[in-house]
Amino acid sequence: MSLNLEEKKAVVAEVTEQVSSAQAIVFAEYRGMEVADMTVLRAKARAAGVYFRVLKNTLVRRAIAESPFAEMSDHMVGPLVYGISSDPVAAAKVIHEFAKGNDKLVIKGGGLPNSVMSAKDVASLATMPSREQLIAQLMGTMQAPVSKFVQTLNEVPTKFVRGLAAVRDQKEATV
Repeated sequence: MSLNLEEKKAVVAEVTEQVSSAQAIVFAEYRGMEVADMTVLRAKARAAGVYFRVLKNTLVRRAIAESPFAEMSDHMVGPLVYGISSDPVAAAKVIHEFAKGNDKLVIKGGGLPNSVMSAKDVASLATMPSREQLIAQLMGTMQAPVSKFVQTLNEVPTKFVRGLAAVRDQKEATV
């Protein structure tokens, strides 16, 4: 079922809005995928906060024409599904994980603002830790010197008390 002009304008406006806040776009060929598999993939994408949709390439080209993702338009060929996310890793992670278990979903490429990624680059991006994991690692790294400093400060009185206890035990043994 083809879209009329007003519906196409609405789709372009919707995709343009998504792209304006996007940090990553990943596209994959879905030729031969069953509807049930696509439904599962859509649910996973929705849970990860990824805008996931099968779109006409010409409409996506119009939507990204004035964006930092404009360089990707040459790579959009064939029946493609698009994952657009504000988290640079989320779209790549969802599509890559699903593609591992389903050989009919083939990642064709993607992009970050002002750069185009190959399928290999998308796979590398998908293996990176998520934003939350990186923040947790950073906080652990920042907290380590402070906790070590507190532990060191605590050792001074502890050693003093142990020394006093040793002197006391020694005096009790001699008496």
